[in-house]
Amino acid sequence: MSSTITPVNHPREDQSFERKSLRLVSGAATDFPELAKDCVCFANGAGGRILIGIEDGERLPPPGQRLDPGLMDRVRRRIGELTVNVQVLPEIEHRENGGEVLVLTIPRSVGVASTTDGRYYLRVGDTCQPVVGDEVLRLATERPSTPWETLTHLGVTVGNADVAKTAAWCAAIRASNRVKPSVREKSDSELLEHYGLAVGGTLTNLGVLLVGNAADRARLGSAPVVQAIRRDAHGNKIGKVSWDDHTLSPIELLDAIWNGVPDFRESYEVPDGMFRTTVPAFEESVVRELLVNALVHRPYTQRGDIFLNLDPDKLEVVNPGRLPLGVTPKNILHASRRRNDGLARVFHDLKLMEREGSGFDLMYERLLASGRGAPTPSEGTDSVHVVVARRILHPSVIRFLSEADRKFSLSQREKIALGLLAPTEGLSAVELTERLELNSPPDVGRWLDRLIQLGLVQQAGRTKATRYFVPPDLLKAAGLDQQTTLKRVSPHRLRALVLEDLERYPDSAISAIHRRIGSEISGRAIKRSLDQLIADGEVHRVGDRRWRTYRLAPAINQPRPDGR
Repeated sequence: MSSTITPVNHPREDQSFERKSLRLVSGAATDFPELAKDCVCFANGAGGRILIGIEDGERLPPPGQRLDPGLMDRVRRRIGELTVNVQVLPEIEHRENGGEVLVLTIPRSVGVASTTDGRYYLRVGDTCQPVVGDEVLRLATERPSTPWETLTHLGVTVGNADVAKTAAWCAAIRASNRVKPSVREKSDSELLEHYGLAVGGTLTNLGVLLVGNAADRARLGSAPVVQAIRRDAHGNKIGKVSWDDHTLSPIELLDAIWNGVPDFRESYEVPDGMFRTTVPAFEESVVRELLVNALVHRPYTQRGDIFLNLDPDKLEVVNPGRLPLGVTPKNILHASRRRNDGLARVFHDLKLMEREGSGFDLMYERLLASGRGAPTPSEGTDSVHVVVARRILHPSVIRFLSEADRKFSLSQREKIALGLLAPTEGLSAVELTERLELNSPPDVGRWLDRLIQLGLVQQAGRTKATRYFVPPDLLKAAGLDQQTTLKRVSPHRLRALVLEDLERYPDSAISAIHRRIGSEISGRAIKRSLDQLIADGEVHRVGDRRWRTYRLAPAINQPRPDGR
């Protein structure tokens, strides 16, 4: 049991750290199966720590909280009884306010971990997700007992590393303000060992990848090969640049690709009031983030080239392998799971990438702030695709978001939400939930609450029918009110369109109404409008299910043909 006071740095919950209430393991409401599930999650990932004894919303334990030393043995024994391939190392630590907490350290398991009743879980971001069906086999396949980065089967000694690459890498590490002074003081060989590039004088696979020579890097079999292919408007290939000789490490590839593709230096002009502004065809920060994702998060146990498909209107990055288990195109904005821990750590400490899970947030923010659409991720049978637009769709959005950020110092989430709303005439709570990849409409509030308080966003309606929009006067001032489309039609206008359609075509099915008004309008919006018209007594519903039709309600006190 620790006798020292552990300093508190208030880490946020993520894929390697979580806080739990003391009630989970003590008192009448103990829930060891729930704790066992969380331990399995960390064991199947990269390991982690669980802090027990801190209540929801708090950062410290209750002052003076004391724990029974026997609790450590009880927790170790119960988790051992409820799990398979899970090791738990409990320790009681003191906090600066006098309270004590139970810290569980869960190392990465050698085999696939599970509960004793045959359930599998995996830590993704700050949540614990079940692994079911075919994903169990995928978990076993993707998760070797020894991480690929740590293997030394090539037998390359540190003496056979590329001298220039080793010197440049060590100098960059020492120059980074993300690296602790005690680490910067290490010798070159100690730095290689510290970051897992070498073990006992032999380079690991990670070491060969970053500081090895070209011949040894090629022997890895999965070192990155990148092809940038340019196509014209008809899909014909008009140019190609390749990096396939393995002379460059992933770190060096970032600059080489950015400087070696002519399209990345192209720009064009967009109108800005009385003047014209020159904007780049591609945001450098976005391209670099796409390349970092492709290089750091790819499965290095699998061969395959990285493709940059450059079309006149977009850039598509294709990476071999699927997304990490638990991450999908629908939750990629929030979920994060490291696939190559050592490589991610090196890229982070060299300031080539931000903290875990922030890459797509950054791309969303930069693309929306530059008047382009959000990135579009998709997953193929054995590949991941991310598409970003080349052209600015809404030049006025740039000025609007820049001015709003200058006045109110918007957070990244607020910039993303405002960037989604500004080019539209409003989005429903359900639509925003889908675009922000949230769990439910109520979660939209934490993205928009401050924007509403500042008057940058307004809302109308209730519950799922709540509609959020930028006030018309702000849109007008920013020049974003120049075009109205059926896709962005207001509820009042849609109501009028439905009434007009039913006046001309009574007893119509909703599919027919939808087709005549405009297929670009969402079917949910039309259904919502019809339901409201029925509630207001202006429309009648006839029939049920697939035979249901709609007609205008008879007018009250309608004049007779003779005028009486």
